[in-house]
Amino acid sequence: MGLVERDKKVIWHPYTQMQTALPHIPIVSGEGTCLYDEDGNKYIDAVSSWWVNIHGHAHPYIAQKVAEQLTRLEHVIFAGFTHAPAVELAERLLAILPHNQQKVFYSDNGSTAVEVAIKMCLQYWQNVGEPRTKVLAFKNAYHGDTFGAMSVSGRSAFTAAFDTLLFDVDFIELPTKNNLQDLKSQISGIKLNLSCFIFEPLVQGSAGMIMYDADCLDELLAHCREEGILTIADEVFTGFGRTGKPFACDHLQLQPDVMCFSKGITGGTMAFGLTTCTNTIYDAFLSADKLKTLFHGHSYTANPVACAASLASLDLFLNAETSENICRIVASHADFAEKIKHHPKLKDVRQTGTILAMEWDTHGNTSYFSSLRDRLYSYFLNAGIILRPLGNIIYILPPYCITDNELGYIYSTIENALDEI
Repeated sequence: MGLVERDKKVIWHPYTQMQTALPHIPIVSGEGTCLYDEDGNKYIDAVSSWWVNIHGHAHPYIAQKVAEQLTRLEHVIFAGFTHAPAVELAERLLAILPHNQQKVFYSDNGSTAVEVAIKMCLQYWQNVGEPRTKVLAFKNAYHGDTFGAMSVSGRSAFTAAFDTLLFDVDFIELPTKNNLQDLKSQISGIKLNLSCFIFEPLVQGSAGMIMYDADCLDELLAHCREEGILTIADEVFTGFGRTGKPFACDHLQLQPDVMCFSKGITGGTMAFGLTTCTNTIYDAFLSADKLKTLFHGHSYTANPVACAASLASLDLFLNAETSENICRIVASHADFAEKIKHHPKLKDVRQTGTILAMEWDTHGNTSYFSSLRDRLYSYFLNAGIILRPLGNIIYILPPYCITDNELGYIYSTIENALDEI
């Protein structure tokens, strides 16, 4: 029995209607930008395997550091104990984050990093004697699939089965020059009960790579600060170079109180997450009263192997070659966007850093479940490219090691798809 048949008997895949799903492709190895299936077929991973892989698959340097750590210490409880990889990673990461970020709290993935951030902010106000129970978020947001993360995400087909169980959140539109004053008024009207504002800086990924202006976000953050509202930047997706700078918040003048990270932090090697915060937030939990403790933790908090992978990924990320590759991808995307932006089948072409999105004009039918999505997905797979459309929107989000030839092949295949589909 082949791997696909064995899989079908025992596996339930994510975001997949198992009754109608096509057979899953059995991947057996990866190298650089490419993945290989059991029949030897090669696929360019143009979406970085759900946005996590930033240095390429099976990177030998990360593998080496992980192997070394496994022979030294695989795990230790992180309550009452510590270890060098966790301390070093926190030190090195805080050194390149906005200066107001002073403390690191480790978790397991992006959703849990968000859960920690929300709990920090809600309990902060309780600890300082001014309970605030509401959260502000953007419409169409996506922050994860656990219940707190779903609650601060936009209501959609993905949350529909649970909507009545999610806590109440105030949602606002993305900021523009035309609506900023209205948004500020909305915020001022509910400020006394607002604990925090959570946002995906510059790009709403799962919503369809919706992009918005850093200046408008800055102005919104400044207003939140004036009104005493804590701010959370969800950089799970945008962190580690995706927007052309190390972090999306590097495009901003004002910095958030809390930041969330996962995905690219280990270079796509394994699951890991962390949340950073200011000393102001951290200090509100320091007390002789044990009830002011942040009661949150995971069995694998600060796992040494994940920390080692993250440290290795950080070494590569801070290497001059990676910076050059990011700049090269940004420039290549910009040239291709200019070339195709007036194509009659495209409603919009947009770019932020290494993220290039193309929105097919479907005359109003933009559902995630659009039949166009399946046709596009299969078209690119047949061409040896993994592009996972968000409804009628395709996007390129490659590992930074992608070659010019590989980018050129992806671009030309997209042009062919525009002519043929």
